[in-house]
Amino acid sequence: MNISRVIAATVMIAFLGLWELLCRILAVPDFILPTPLQILHVAVVQAPVLLPHAAVTALEIILGIVLSLLIAVPLATVMFVHPSLEKALSPFMVVSQAIPVFALAPLLVIWLGYGIASKVLMAAIIIFFPITVSLLEGYKNCEQEYVVLFRLMGARFWETMRLLHWPWALPFFFAGLKVGVTVATIGAVIGEWVGAQQGLGYVMIQANARLSVDMVFAAILWLSVMGLSMWSFVGYLEKRIIHWR
Repeated sequence: MNISRVIAATVMIAFLGLWELLCRILAVPDFILPTPLQILHVAVVQAPVLLPHAAVTALEIILGIVLSLLIAVPLATVMFVHPSLEKALSPFMVVSQAIPVFALAPLLVIWLGYGIASKVLMAAIIIFFPITVSLLEGYKNCEQEYVVLFRLMGARFWETMRLLHWPWALPFFFAGLKVGVTVATIGAVIGEWVGAQQGLGYVMIQANARLSVDMVFAAILWLSVMGLSMWSFVGYLEKRIIHWR
């Protein structure tokens, strides 16, 4: 694990160093491509401006994750219990992901307004699919020998779900959740691009209009930190909950 972290850190440092070096050698203007040091400087200096917007975006993402979990977990469970329902709903789930989010965002803003609701729903739409599919596959992946054993022991269906299928599906669930939280920023930011008065997406649009590319990259840096933090937190929860692994 330590070796992999060292390799990852080395690759990242090499990439940023090459970026910094090429920008300085080629004298690339800041409004075209700022250097990593310039981006870091702006991200730190402008933190009083960026952090309130980052808090808004983080709230949208967290609420989107909660909403997606409230939909995905019961939906995956019901589809596992009733396979015919899975066949009926699968095309609609696929279509919900096939439609470009840029096409949905303006409609959600029109329907729900410029407030937080449209951004939360946009994030939830993107997140719920990987969670639902992963959890459903986890349910299905359970070995039939254990299912037969539970039946022979007289376990009822929901007891089997709680004591066998759910623990068995937890690794799949967390795999889907990791994917979901990493792409959650996409829905929230796109919603802010279409119509918002706060959030990192709003900051990026305003900075881009002023050709403040370093501010755009600073907002992206904060988004990256948020994504990595949520991914790491989900990984921590996975280790704590799935202790038998």
